[in-house]
Amino acid sequence: MKKLKAVIITAQGFQDEEFVYPYYRLLEEGFEVDIATKDKVNVIGKYGVPSRANISTDQLGEKDYDLVVLPGGFEAPDRLRILPEVLAFVRKMDADKKCVAAICHGPWVLISAEVVRGRRMTAFWSIEADVRNAGAVYLHKEPVVVDGNLITSPHYNNNGDFMKAVVAWFKDK
Repeated sequence: MKKLKAVIITAQGFQDEEFVYPYYRLLEEGFEVDIATKDKVNVIGKYGVPSRANISTDQLGEKDYDLVVLPGGFEAPDRLRILPEVLAFVRKMDADKKCVAAICHGPWVLISAEVVRGRRMTAFWSIEADVRNAGAVYLHKEPVVVDGNLITSPHYNNNGDFMKAVVAWFKDK
């Protein structure tokens, strides 16, 4: 059986809990996990966790991955959503119906990639207007929302539900 491969895409100022928990949870499930940053730079989370990048965002190819995870922390997603290669990668992953998972402010990247119109999702409450203005149905009381291949969650307090949904998505395939 083919080993599943995931990539966590992040930037300076990520929410530490939303990077660390998914990373180790995916390893625990047997995924091979890459960490992608612009120029393969090791970036630091809000509270000092290092990312240890092993791939540059301009090297991302949707054929190489089964899953992309977009952690929050308002600073990191804001830096990522201006990178054309990240937006193109997310669009291709979504078009190929591969699992696209975002938590907290991570959905900003989905909005900028224009993959949320008409979909149900959640995100950190402060970007509700952004989600709605992008044409998605915002569900603010849900700990996790699964809409096809798109999995979203509002906060690191929901890491458990978020990652259970991600793992379950693959077990259902």
